[in-house]
Amino acid sequence: MKKTITFLLLLAVVLIPIKAQDVQNVKPVKNVILLIPDGTSLATVSMARWLQWYTNPDMPKLNIDPYLCGTVRTHSSNAPIGDSAPTTSCYMTGYPSRTGYVSTYPEHDGDNDIYPTDPQRAFQPMTTVLEAAKMVYGKSTGLVFTCEFPHATPADCSAHSYNRGKYEWIAPQMVHNDLNVVIGGGVSILTPEEEAYLTENGYGVFKNDISGMRNFNGNNMWALFGDREMAYDIDRDPAQQPSLEEMTRKAIEKLSKNPQGFFLMVEGSKVDWAAHANDPVGMATDFLAYDRACGAALEFARQNGETAVIMVPDHGNSGISIGRRSCTGYDKLSKEQLFHQFSLYKLTAEGFAKKLNSEPASEVQNIFRTYAGFELTPEELNALNNCKDYKNSPIPADKRSSKNVEASLYSGSLTSFMANLLTSKTCFGFTTGGHTGEDVFLAAYHPQGRLPMGMLTNIELNHYMCALFGMNHDKLDELTAQNFAPHTEVFKDFKCEIIPSKEEKGSPTLVVKNKKKQLNITPFSNIVTIGKKGQEDIRLNSVIVYVDKNNTFYLPTKLAEYLQ
Repeated sequence: MKKTITFLLLLAVVLIPIKAQDVQNVKPVKNVILLIPDGTSLATVSMARWLQWYTNPDMPKLNIDPYLCGTVRTHSSNAPIGDSAPTTSCYMTGYPSRTGYVSTYPEHDGDNDIYPTDPQRAFQPMTTVLEAAKMVYGKSTGLVFTCEFPHATPADCSAHSYNRGKYEWIAPQMVHNDLNVVIGGGVSILTPEEEAYLTENGYGVFKNDISGMRNFNGNNMWALFGDREMAYDIDRDPAQQPSLEEMTRKAIEKLSKNPQGFFLMVEGSKVDWAAHANDPVGMATDFLAYDRACGAALEFARQNGETAVIMVPDHGNSGISIGRRSCTGYDKLSKEQLFHQFSLYKLTAEGFAKKLNSEPASEVQNIFRTYAGFELTPEELNALNNCKDYKNSPIPADKRSSKNVEASLYSGSLTSFMANLLTSKTCFGFTTGGHTGEDVFLAAYHPQGRLPMGMLTNIELNHYMCALFGMNHDKLDELTAQNFAPHTEVFKDFKCEIIPSKEEKGSPTLVVKNKKKQLNITPFSNIVTIGKKGQEDIRLNSVIVYVDKNNTFYLPTKLAEYLQ
């Protein structure tokens, strides 16, 4: 009996639940690793776990499983269902925002707003946890992902825009925010000017160079793979692109050299992309790749003793279910019946499309036998040949039509056809190809067991992350006021002129003058020049953001001092 009581007392010490109102009791740590599997519903986790267990009987559990501690209600500022931009923005800033907004204060939307918003703050950039870690504590910062680098989730950590698609605004901010380690996709997006800034400031820059990434001895680096996004993990050529686990380990290796600590965000980006495509193969296998990255982060944290790890999706996607009405008797099927066929798939729908387009039509059945474990029926083969983008179809392009295909088999594109075909051989179901509004899982590790438990809002999760660095959310507001003030307030005593760009997609320049001095300010950068000819550069610890909606530059209040 005494042993039981002692064990329970020890457990109470080790696992200390932290409610939202108790964040002041969180023990600060040196390092924080946030791992986000984009667009991951709980059914996706279950499907991936079953796949792992079926194919590896000695692995019934995921790396995240011992650390599951709650759920998160994630949403936009004016809608219960959010996309990646506002949902991760809220994790990073503590404020919900609108669809497409990247760490930017939302416009007021009347009664639709879930929490009250201040109309006067619309479009203001908001300081993120990553930026605060760098600016306040001198910590190193890093991003790891498999999408292109200015995509919503990595952008949410280190850039600001009301339009997540404005890569020409977001990419330079990420470069000029002086992140220490960036590993992911987007070779074609990094401009020569941005690459020059990185190399001039001592970064190793590696483009489709896995050997260079692995052998680089410096601490600061950008390593990008793929013209835009990286390949799905199951489709990946390991000689050309690293796994999410390897990228995570490399980032930790570099960032942990800073005695002040670090903040790292790791995104399993393409779970979401596969969910949009209703591709269960991509969803499950990319989630398992994410889980292996979580294993690497947790391994470091347990050994290090000064690191907290948070694992949480940003939102759900696709309404996937293990069980489908049209799959008669699915609820009585064995593990073998439910998961054997699924376990035979060796490519995603996208991977199959690329494979089919790279091989002659005579190899079609061999491809399906090898990579899917079945052969096409005559009806399925006909549907394949009528796909508009199937390059090796024996049917001329102008003769292909949905009228030639059974309605249940027609999917339009080759990738969509493959996603539907692969799913049809399982008992999985989908309700949508878009985001969904269910709560998402929360898993966490803290060296002193100070865990966020129960149901948290996305706002409360931000407060917990702030507390891990020994600050409250008010500090983020203070930094926002200091670093993202409207130029009309900062330079109210000086003459300001906004000069339009001569380039079609270029950004304007803000020129501020007094009798003897002049500041030349270009947005989406951390560099300000002094003098009519730019004789001197000022390098800031934050980026300057321009918003065309209100013709306003958001910048540090201290810039006014250079005109005194």
